[in-house]
Amino acid sequence: MDTGTLALLIPIIGVSIPIVAIWSKHRQKIIEMQLEKTASASAEKAAQYSTNIQQLEDRVQVLERIVTDRGYDIATQIEALRDTRTVEQKDSGTPLNISKQENA
Repeated sequence: MDTGTLALLIPIIGVSIPIVAIWSKHRQKIIEMQLEKTASASAEKAAQYSTNIQQLEDRVQVLERIVTDRGYDIATQIEALRDTRTVEQKDSGTPLNISKQENA
C-alpha cells in the first residue's frame, strides 16, 4: 500500500467509527422501546386474562352453589319448564304430535 492510499483510508476510518457508534446506540434505543411496548402489551393482556378468569371462577362458584344447595332437583325443574312450554304450545293451537292426530 502506498502512502497516498493510506492517507485516504485514515480519515474514512476516523469518520466511520463514530457513525457506527451513533447508529449502534440508536438501534439499541429502538430495540429497548420495542421491548417496553411488548412488555406493556403483555401486562395488559395478563390483566384481561386475570379478569376473565375471575369472572369464570365466580360463575363456577354460582353453579356449584346451585347444585349443592338445591341438591339434584334440577332435573325436576327442567321437566317442569318443559311441561310449561308444552301447555303454552297446546294453548297456542300448534299441534305437538301431528302423526298421532292423522292416524286417529
